[in-house]
Amino acid sequence: MFIVTGILFAALATGYQMGTPAKMGSGYFPFYLGTLLSLLGLFIFVTSMTPNSEESVLTKWDWKSVLWITGSVLVFAVSLNYAGLIISLALLMLVSALASHEFGWKGTLVSMVILISAVYLGFVWGLKLQFPVWPYFLNN
Repeated sequence: MFIVTGILFAALATGYQMGTPAKMGSGYFPFYLGTLLSLLGLFIFVTSMTPNSEESVLTKWDWKSVLWITGSVLVFAVSLNYAGLIISLALLMLVSALASHEFGWKGTLVSMVILISAVYLGFVWGLKLQFPVWPYFLNN
């Protein structure tokens, strides 16, 4: 899975301008990330085939957790333009926290404050990306 996904991303990235390490184009990061993902997949594949490797059995999927996580991403995607980045991230983290079997409000709230602060500082303030930070009716 890693090898195929990495090759797919690297191949699709060649359709974009690559640029240089000093002035990266839009295809630079996805190309090298896809290449690294493919190499990681190759490393995992090779090490799993050695005689010393331990046989592992896949456990049953926890479909409830999978649906909570998928739902949290969908909630974020739908709410970003209407609720803004801060509220959408809070919703994402609250819904995805429900997937955990060790869910706790304190840990979730601390994680929310740290991650929302990091996202705001990194993407909005640092990189100056144009996200709606707050709901549109609060910006008027």
